[in-house]
Amino acid sequence: MEGVKLTIAIIISVVLQWTLRNVADFFMFVDFPLIIVVYAALQRNSIRALLFATVSGIAVDALSGGLLGSSGFTMTVIAFIVAEIARRVYLDNLLLRIPVIAGASILSSLIYFGIHKLFGQEPAGSLVFVGAYSLIGTMIAGTLIFLLLDAISAGKLKPRKREMFAQRRQTRRRNPIRLTK
Repeated sequence: MEGVKLTIAIIISVVLQWTLRNVADFFMFVDFPLIIVVYAALQRNSIRALLFATVSGIAVDALSGGLLGSSGFTMTVIAFIVAEIARRVYLDNLLLRIPVIAGASILSSLIYFGIHKLFGQEPAGSLVFVGAYSLIGTMIAGTLIFLLLDAISAGKLKPRKREMFAQRRQTRRRNPIRLTK
């Protein structure tokens, strides 16, 4: 069931990445598929994280019209690194996940710009400008999305049924059989 939730999340993130950058300029710096890929890699399932990274990266490249395969390669490398770190280090706390998403965002920007320079393509914007803003945007959005995905995984968003007359706590009764006089 967790795989289905992550698959739906990755589809939604690719659609959001494709559409929201046309709505407002600051959404251009938030990498929604990277957030979901890092979350999938933190679940300690390396194969699923690598598959999601490759598919979402190629989908983002195909929809954006950029260098095909650059985001796919970047996200696959990020998913592999984060999955290996999560396998060795306990990262189930949200405060420990924030530096992971920050490092993934910085590394993603570096690899993405490096691939474009390697193939002689000019990436949009400078590395420092785009890298800094994507670091800030991806960290803020990633923290909120991690909280949302953790709440969905734990089932906390389901409405609780309140009973009309709740059970009262019963006190402990004395044992009627006495063994001593």
